Amino acid sequence: MQILFFVVGASGPLYAIAGGVTATYAVTGVMGVPLSFVLLAPVLALFAVGYAAMSRYITNAGAFYPYVVNGLGRSSGVAVSFVALVAYNAIQISIYGLFGWSLSNWLNPLLGMDTPWWLWALVIALVIGTLGVLRVDLNAKVLGVLLVLECLVIVVTVVTLLGSPDGGGAPSLAPLAPSNLFTTGVGAVFAFSIAVFTGFEGAATYSEEARDPRKTVARATYLAVALTAMLYALSALAMADAAGPSNIIGAAQQSGPGLLFDLTATRLGGLFSSVAYALFITSQFASLLSFHNAIARYFFALGREGVLPEVLARTNRRTGAPAAGSLLQTAFGLIVVAVFAAFGRDPFTELFSWLGTMASTGVVLVMAAVSVSVIGFFRKRQHEETPWRHTVAPALATVFLLVIFVLIIWNFDVLLGTAGDSPLRWILPGILVLAGIAGFARASVLRGRKPEVYAGIGKAD
Repeated sequence: MQILFFVVGASGPLYAIAGGVTATYAVTGVMGVPLSFVLLAPVLALFAVGYAAMSRYITNAGAFYPYVVNGLGRSSGVAVSFVALVAYNAIQISIYGLFGWSLSNWLNPLLGMDTPWWLWALVIALVIGTLGVLRVDLNAKVLGVLLVLECLVIVVTVVTLLGSPDGGGAPSLAPLAPSNLFTTGVGAVFAFSIAVFTGFEGAATYSEEARDPRKTVARATYLAVALTAMLYALSALAMADAAGPSNIIGAAQQSGPGLLFDLTATRLGGLFSSVAYALFITSQFASLLSFHNAIARYFFALGREGVLPEVLARTNRRTGAPAAGSLLQTAFGLIVVAVFAAFGRDPFTELFSWLGTMASTGVVLVMAAVSVSVIGFFRKRQHEETPWRHTVAPALATVFLLVIFVLIIWNFDVLLGTAGDSPLRWILPGILVLAGIAGFARASVLRGRKPEVYAGIGKAD
């Protein structure tokens, strides 16, 4: 259960719904957002089939990294590890922007003063960095309580909104119609939807700390996909019905993340809405903490094997947590927040949106590489897995993920809310490409200068 708390907590259900789903409606201008979750769930489940099967043979805190190493080779594995590090750091840091925006908008009226978003973003970055060196058990308890409260609020909200649609009458199923999804901007919808799912695959980063990783990793992954898909699809549909299917896009653009709480305030009262908003903030906190722990373990795994400086393999003597990786991730967050603040950039439409969409692009590409790796891994060794697990499901997942990746790149200007000729539409994906090239280069250097280190990269336990 502790791993499930971290995995679902990383997705931050309430933060994903109030922030991510609303942003999807507002930025893409597409009504069929609920259907995107319904369609993505089977794709992620297909991915999870091969991922879970391989997790029975790979026990490593680096998650995706050793999977690709053992399926496609060391150089490919290092390249993917660099892309994953950029993607996960991007999504972690993007949430600092949303958190700062959310907390300042909540506290400023209460305090009677105008506190800047970046102040709270820097504060939470320091808090998360401190908690990152604590034991997983302690953090799991905190995340578990928050997750249960979030789910209760979401269930009450969904039931209420579906029971009182705009204009009365029965709830509309128009947002689930394919014609309202497969239109201009469909790739952007999938990018945002993948972003709010991101974190479900993180169970493997805790495999070294699980009592029975062969069972718990697979179980946590399947449960995370099922739970989050159901919550997101129903919540997106409920929001559209409550605002009115024809009005949801305009309402999302006008109210932003506050839309969900505006809808609940008119139906459940200001007290419930205020409690829900407080949990919206703690949901972001839970997501920040979960991503931070996962990223710190990536740094730890790469440092331990000599791919990155060995100092990153240092752990806290008392708790055993990857302290060096935790501190480095915190430093990255502080620097990026400071840069955005110094240049007066918007924390929601720019920091949160730009880095979040870049992260989802990288995650889709990495997941496709992992699916191919599953096939390669089982072809090279004896095993007891069925063809469905070792070939069919991973092959289908690869095809679907690559299609989604192409759609995302095609609609990247929609994701950023910029003109089609904006350099940002190529710069941000280009960072991911450069990360992959840097990974291949690093692997090449290790192969030539430190063959013993290269030979030990990503070994299966």
